[in-house]
Amino acid sequence: MLLRDGQVAHLRPISADDAELLVEFYGQVSAESKYLRFFAPMPRLSERDVERFTHVDHHDRVAFVLTVAQKMIAVGRFDRLPQKKDEDGTTGFVEAEVAFLVQDAHQGRGIAQLLLEHLAQAGRERGIDRFVAEVLPENQRMIQIFRDAGYTVAGGFEDGVMRLEFPIIATDTSINVMQAREHRAEAASIQRFFDARTVAVIGASRRQDTIGQTLVRNLVLGDYQGRVFVVNPAATSVAGLPAYPTVGDIPDQVDVAIVAVPADAVQEVVLDCAAKGVHGLVVISSGFAETGEEGRQRQRRLVGLARSYGLRLVGPNCLGIINTASDFSLNASLSTVMPPRGRAGFFCQSGALGVAILEKVARRGLGLSSFVSAGNRADVSGNDLLQYWEEDDSTEVVLLYLESIGNPRKFSRIARRVSRQKPVIAVKSGRTTQGVPMGHAVRSMQAPQAAVDAMFRQAGVIQVDTLDEMFDVAQLVAHQPLPKGHRVAVVGNSDALGLLAADAAAAVGLYVRKSYSLGSDATAEDFEEALDKAIDHPEVDSVVAVFIPPINTTGEEVANVLAAVGEQSDKPLVSTFLATEGIPELLRVPDVAGHTAGRGSVPSYPAVEAAVRALARVVEYAAWRAKPEGEPAAPEEVDAGEARKLVERVLRREDDGRDLTFDEVHELLSCYGIDLWDRVEVASEDEAVAAGEQLGYDVVLKATAAHLRQRPDLAHVWRNIDTEDEMRDAWRTMHGLIDAPESAGFIVQKVAAPGVPVSLGGIEDPLFGPVVSFGVSGPATELLGDRAYRIPPMHSGDAADMVREIKAAPLLFGYRGSERVDTAAIETLLLKVAQLKNDLPQVASLDLNLVLVGANGATVLNAEARVAPVADARSDWFVRRLSTEAGDTVSG
Repeated sequence: MLLRDGQVAHLRPISADDAELLVEFYGQVSAESKYLRFFAPMPRLSERDVERFTHVDHHDRVAFVLTVAQKMIAVGRFDRLPQKKDEDGTTGFVEAEVAFLVQDAHQGRGIAQLLLEHLAQAGRERGIDRFVAEVLPENQRMIQIFRDAGYTVAGGFEDGVMRLEFPIIATDTSINVMQAREHRAEAASIQRFFDARTVAVIGASRRQDTIGQTLVRNLVLGDYQGRVFVVNPAATSVAGLPAYPTVGDIPDQVDVAIVAVPADAVQEVVLDCAAKGVHGLVVISSGFAETGEEGRQRQRRLVGLARSYGLRLVGPNCLGIINTASDFSLNASLSTVMPPRGRAGFFCQSGALGVAILEKVARRGLGLSSFVSAGNRADVSGNDLLQYWEEDDSTEVVLLYLESIGNPRKFSRIARRVSRQKPVIAVKSGRTTQGVPMGHAVRSMQAPQAAVDAMFRQAGVIQVDTLDEMFDVAQLVAHQPLPKGHRVAVVGNSDALGLLAADAAAAVGLYVRKSYSLGSDATAEDFEEALDKAIDHPEVDSVVAVFIPPINTTGEEVANVLAAVGEQSDKPLVSTFLATEGIPELLRVPDVAGHTAGRGSVPSYPAVEAAVRALARVVEYAAWRAKPEGEPAAPEEVDAGEARKLVERVLRREDDGRDLTFDEVHELLSCYGIDLWDRVEVASEDEAVAAGEQLGYDVVLKATAAHLRQRPDLAHVWRNIDTEDEMRDAWRTMHGLIDAPESAGFIVQKVAAPGVPVSLGGIEDPLFGPVVSFGVSGPATELLGDRAYRIPPMHSGDAADMVREIKAAPLLFGYRGSERVDTAAIETLLLKVAQLKNDLPQVASLDLNLVLVGANGATVLNAEARVAPVADARSDWFVRRLSTEAGDTVSG
């Protein structure tokens, strides 16, 4: 896990083998810290103390230790207390006493908060309701740790000791506190790469055209403002710089090491760097997971070793990192192209593609603030960069080229927050094949590609299909304001291109409100007048300017007009200026911060269709950003505790069946305020008659789920029944339809109010976690794949979007004069299903496969659910940690 300063530490349960480590750790704790922990002088631990502290049962007595470089630096524990009874004789809260001890040299790094998070999660998993802690009044730091954790702390004095009590149930406040700390730690770990003042190139070579030589040359020629050291045991100098045999021989502190040695030598380099106190490694070397199983094992060992010694790692098999800030000018990469200073941060995974990206950025005049090519992204990933760029004032736009997403749930959470402040533009390769590069070990995905696309939309990410389209959008949001709507004006000196612009706008959902055709002989003054009119028009939100080679004016004169208008306008202006691409020098506004082009510079596109397409993407993003998130499901309607008990009961069944019965589904849904329409399962004609009388007739006779699994078409076969004779006739008729034996069962159910049939569902995806879907029921929906998807947790805005984005949505909104249905009821139902799936990862699938929604509500006629054990019940939502298996790219 990451500490507050961005360095890595390892948390694990204490074991009986830790006796020696514990004694060594305790010997480096100050007398004052020992007194505050034990309330008395305690210079050393007795053998009995060591035995008691290291031997725990991991249920009633739980203890965690934190280590760096195999040395213990902190320990935290809780001990379950005898359960008390209330005055009325009922059992009270289950309590445990919690305590910590952190070496003085490591205090102030957020260690106690981390221990508290993990102890609280372990306590919740073991049925603990609240923690108690006895603290001396002068130990204000520990008192503040409990209060800052987001829990409601109460307490009092007894015999000069403060007794603090607080429930450890995860609340929105405690989760937000945890995520804020996670954000700061991950951002700090990345900042230490970009702000490196000393860089060592390990594997630097004297030979030209080698990787090590290229790295040194790029650092020096890139005008790096820090100090460069080279490590080569076989040379005395490289590229005019003195060479050192090992990184340990360098006479200065080393912040970042760039590693370019053979793969089998990298682990030795890690140990040298750890001994030197290096913060981070950028491993250029290949020969890891991208080569197969042997390389994958080598990568696991590499990451495990680096983390155990407190190091973060970019790579392996990567291009490197770049920081264009003038006070660093760091080009620690294999790219000979140092991109100009700009407002966009760029993250990619492929090293080969990274070179092409940097060249394209330079050609367009776009400029970058920073760049990372993570290669196999065994440790540092796109999620880490998002955390950093969120706080980086010099980065106003985030660009992501993603070949795989190791932890999409975390990505969605972070990207949603970042997108509220800064545009995030992403290209996701492998969308049609769902392929993953060789070096990227990610879990399999069961959710359809539509669910991946929905995750990006839900998080406000501008998803594009190609790198060119990414840069088209980036050059717009980096230099022009966001549009307030979808109304467009077209200004140009070509009628043909003006018509193309109008057609392109209509095709992507924009509306051309005004068109100013200036003719081929238009002057710069004509352009200025038309642009001013378009910008000032109250029904215009953005302007597209088209300029082809003129007859009686120079391009420079019109460029000056465009640049002046673009700089002063509060509406975005895009152009097709002499078919140039990027930010032409003639259309750039000077920038005092040293960027290639200032705010107000006008982006140009070689084709007007590209300009309009980029504008449409930004309009969609601006609309998402302007819309409030909404509210989650009402907590008073949720009883997650009872739902968990039901799921655990089903999982304990000895039979292989994990499908819930109708009564169990009814009980599960009721925990979330979802009413399942009453029904009676019958196995004979007489039972059917009795059920009809019990329900008061006005019922239907339907096939069971067992029938439907074999014959899905039977979902649309039923009969309305009002009398005993009709029931007996229906029973015989239904048997004849499905050729069922006389004892085969059916369902008798009360007739619901008429409405549009819809279906809602949720699955537990191995990669994404919970996924919720919605669509109108029927074969057409299934054939066309007309379903909407979202990743919980969801808000009311997400639910409203789901209802409206399916192609069959008009059926819900009064299509061809039909009655408009109660869409609010559907949205409420979606939020409840999303909350259920978010709370209960053991619910492998939930299918509300027949819901009738009418003008006055929705009726759930049928629902099915299946449960399955899971390895990790969403603990990543409540505690901070890096990937669970070092070297596998399954984490942030």
